[in-house]
Amino acid sequence: MKKEYSTPESQIRASKNYRQKVNSDEEKKAHRNYMTSKRSAKSFINTKATLEDLAELELLIAERKNELSV
Repeated sequence: MKKEYSTPESQIRASKNYRQKVNSDEEKKAHRNYMTSKRSAKSFINTKATLEDLAELELLIAERKNELSV
């Protein structure tokens, strides 16, 4: 049995307006992308990374720290 969901037109319009507003603000969009990337990296490290992955990431982190400290 297929269950049908109905969303009021006003809610659909409000959601659409919200998405347009949020996506039009480049600073918020950039921050959201930054946070998404950060969560993805943490999740990968904590759940899927092998010892080889972690060793490679340690090298990349050390290189990035050197770039930022110069």
